[in-house]
Amino acid sequence: MSRTRTRTALAAGVLVVSVAALTACSATASGTDSASPDPSLTIGSIDLSADCPATVVIQTDWNPEAEQGDLYQLIGPDARVDAGAKSVSGPLFTSGEYTGVDVEVRSGGPAIGFQSVTSQQYSDPSITLGYANTDEAVQLSADMPTTAVFAPFEVGPQIIMWDPATYPDVTTIAELGKTDAVVRYFGGATYMDYLTGSGILPLDHVDGGYDGTPASFVAADGADAQQGFATVEPYVYENELEDWRKPVAYQLIHDAGYPIYASALSVRSGDLESLSPCLTKLVPVIQQATVDYYADPTATNALILKAVDEFDNGWVYTQGVADYSAATQVSLGLVGNGDDDTVGNFDLDRVQKIIDITTPLFEKQGATTAPDVSPETIVTNEFIDPSIGF
Repeated sequence: MSRTRTRTALAAGVLVVSVAALTACSATASGTDSASPDPSLTIGSIDLSADCPATVVIQTDWNPEAEQGDLYQLIGPDARVDAGAKSVSGPLFTSGEYTGVDVEVRSGGPAIGFQSVTSQQYSDPSITLGYANTDEAVQLSADMPTTAVFAPFEVGPQIIMWDPATYPDVTTIAELGKTDAVVRYFGGATYMDYLTGSGILPLDHVDGGYDGTPASFVAADGADAQQGFATVEPYVYENELEDWRKPVAYQLIHDAGYPIYASALSVRSGDLESLSPCLTKLVPVIQQATVDYYADPTATNALILKAVDEFDNGWVYTQGVADYSAATQVSLGLVGNGDDDTVGNFDLDRVQKIIDITTPLFEKQGATTAPDVSPETIVTNEFIDPSIGF
């Protein structure tokens, strides 16, 4: 089985995680039940009420963070934080206007027992959209097929990081592989099968026992490397981790030849046709929310931090990390238009590359992928508005 994305929660260098109860299912169906607009709000130029569920439910893979800023940007005035369900909801707005429906952003990770978002989607039909990495979509294509309709990241934020003082001449993961460094990661990650299988990292130099804490990295005093996210660890290790307090160097997994679309918003493939009228209107709204969030993330980051505070589940997330993350996503090109003028669309050749890389890896693991898996079965640009971009 695939793993959900796991992130570190750092408080004075200690991982603090409490596993919450599984999120209760919403009463709202994920089909095309029409919404009842809030009578106190005036619907603007985009009306989703006739085509979308009364509440558009979006399942994420972790606690609230700036990487999900485009989703929280959708939530209009009077956002409701449900600490028990680990969700934030409110009227769905676009560019300051009400769309006639509500939106609910649900947290993943501990909130769903660390299972994959796709598994949660298939067990809870109230979920309209959920996160799925391209490699996961390939892996689950036979038993739990999903179709991605929007790519929030042009480049995935996953990294391998190391101490630049210990390895001053290392600038890439491949160069790191020629050193004696042990690379720690969460076991089961398909990208590591790619890195070791292609010879980028020696198999005897990787350790799948990483537990999310910085303890081993710090104890190794720069000798070892580990996985991380460009949007979190470089800032935290230099500015918030008392036992380190110095820079780390890193390379994106994407730049090492594994260009998945990370956290792509996806629907159950069997629901694609019934949801199409909604998605035709909703996906451009999400595109615009993405552009709007990165233009000024201040208010939305405040909502994210409020949710973290009220959830109170051990996830530590500071204003400094939120600000760094939003800025870094832009500066590194993790979010953007890619090779055209459009945000959120998929390059089918790139998707095919991931299929070609991962299918033999999954076969070696004994996983069965759909025999007809192709870019067209796991992603679609049908609902993307090509005029919306950064």
